[in-house]
Amino acid sequence: MYQYRRVIVKIGSNVITQPNGLPDQERLSHLVDQVAAISKQGIEVILVSSGAVASGRSLIKVGDKHDAVAARQLLASIGQVKLINTYAQLFEKYDTLCSQVLVTKEDFRDRVHYLNMRNCLEILLQNQVVPVINENDVVSVTELMFTDNDELAGLIASMLNAEALIVLTNVDGIYTGDPKLPGSEVIQEVTSEGIDLSSFVSSARSQFGRGGMITKSSIAHKVAQLGITVHIANGTTDDILTELLAGKAVHTRFVPEKKKSGKKKWLAHAENAATGVVQVNEGARSVLLSNKASSLLPVGIIEIIADFKKGDIIRILDEHNKLIGLGQAEYGADKARELQGLKKQRPLVHYDYLYLQA
Repeated sequence: MYQYRRVIVKIGSNVITQPNGLPDQERLSHLVDQVAAISKQGIEVILVSSGAVASGRSLIKVGDKHDAVAARQLLASIGQVKLINTYAQLFEKYDTLCSQVLVTKEDFRDRVHYLNMRNCLEILLQNQVVPVINENDVVSVTELMFTDNDELAGLIASMLNAEALIVLTNVDGIYTGDPKLPGSEVIQEVTSEGIDLSSFVSSARSQFGRGGMITKSSIAHKVAQLGITVHIANGTTDDILTELLAGKAVHTRFVPEKKKSGKKKWLAHAENAATGVVQVNEGARSVLLSNKASSLLPVGIIEIIADFKKGDIIRILDEHNKLIGLGQAEYGADKARELQGLKKQRPLVHYDYLYLQA
């Protein structure tokens, strides 16, 4: 049995969409019933829900004259109203209020925006309101888009210091092969040492979603590194949430590592907000990735590849241009160039503002 105080539940489009592309009202209603039951146990639930485009599809027929981006914007804009109204009506049965929170990647671009959004979500939870979060597909196009709502759910889990992220999809978890083939089994537990999941998971995407199981597993791994348990389970199975929390559902669980600070959780998901790039030598790489808490010192810097100002997020690359971490700069690129290669200098990135990839 899992005892959590705060969980993020991500509902994929393949869970609440019928094969014909229209919303599955019965499944959505059943999921809300479960969220209400969990909330009665004293668990705070935050929903990250897809389904706006499918909801829009149920209201309007899009002609061929629109390109894919315009069609998505049209369907999402209309469908988001229907989706949140559906949630509101379903929660009303339990005298529970829900709220709509639409976000884009831009909302995570700096710590001020990040903290403003966190404060909004916290005040909703303090007033027993269930936040229903979705990407704002009306303005999110191309580079502004999340990989999919799995990435968004991971960000929200980190932001709100959730104890668990439950990702609901249309299969029982991550399998050792194609779920449709005999002999494939659910991998029930993944640790940090774990296994190379890329050899198991399918790169195929669902018909209505953007991200496949590879996306889910990589985000789950990153979130677990930050100290948050991740469960990937089948949202089309009856009572999946209550059964999962009771320890009875077959699914994949990513075992969490030691909890990271709030700043490190923010940095873990901030690669797209990074402006600067620095390259470090093998010695600096070894020290940073060792078990000892270390800051990024100028002596280990080979090159300042892209400029940055004090307070900017920078990407830290090794000699082979592989990303090893992200950090917040203590001073600007000009000063960093002056100190580059020198010993006994102030850190460019202090350990407290440094997130390292495992």
